[in-house]
Amino acid sequence: MRYVMLVCVAEDEERNADPTAWVEEMQRRGVRQSGDRLRPIRDSTTVRVRNGEVLVADGPFAETKEQIAGFDILDCTDLDEAMEVAAKHPAAQFGTLELRPIWEGRFWET
Repeated sequence: MRYVMLVCVAEDEERNADPTAWVEEMQRRGVRQSGDRLRPIRDSTTVRVRNGEVLVADGPFAETKEQIAGFDILDCTDLDEAMEVAAKHPAAQFGTLELRPIWEGRFWET
């Protein structure tokens, strides 16, 4: 099952945990398909359409202390393996890793 792993850290968190060893291990295992670090939340843009009008705003939709700092696409046997992989990520020591199963296929047709 594929998962998106969101790497969330506090906005004022200035740690730069080097994930190189984690990335190399997960790619060697065939678990990590892709992923990357995201630019700071101040560089984000929110887009919504209401009553046919496109509304664009700088910044995130919701105010939160933590922000999404990066993501990884994982292909794991099950949630247990995904949790094991997430727990090994260096950001797990100071941030939050959120695992979300990817809804495979055309979910809007079911």
